[in-house]
Amino acid sequence: MASASAFGQTATLDDLFARLKTADKAESQRITQDIWIEWSKSGSPAMDLLLERGRNAMAHGAPEVAIEHLTALIDHDPEFAEGWNARATAYYQTGNLGPAIADIGQVLTLNPRHFGALAGLGAIFEELDKPSEALEVYRAALAINPHADGVDQAIRRIETKLQGKDL
Repeated sequence: MASASAFGQTATLDDLFARLKTADKAESQRITQDIWIEWSKSGSPAMDLLLERGRNAMAHGAPEVAIEHLTALIDHDPEFAEGWNARATAYYQTGNLGPAIADIGQVLTLNPRHFGALAGLGAIFEELDKPSEALEVYRAALAINPHADGVDQAIRRIETKLQGKDL
């Protein structure tokens, strides 16, 4: 059975999210980093190693290898949201948007506060030319993390695009 952190629900995370709501830009960057660290703790050294190997493979331009490591992680601990999130990113890097969306769905089921997964879904919806859906999930990400990297710019970009269509 997965730990509470696998579901994105711990007292530490609750505190970090509460602080994130009122943090300035600099403090929010530190808090966001701390949230990612908490999300990355599976509670198992073996699962943490698979996550690290998957992330390293992506960083070295080998998303197919990352998918193998992350699939093994998910097979062993399907309740660890960050395994699904990392594999969604790897699928996105290979252009497999359907599997990426499916994995993001698993992330958000396990960890509804995962602003990174929401932002990723927004990017996919933009790529699929679904601006209304992208706008909805970007706004949801921003509601959770008011300083999420690039999300406010994405919202402005889509709003501008949608206003142009209304003219």
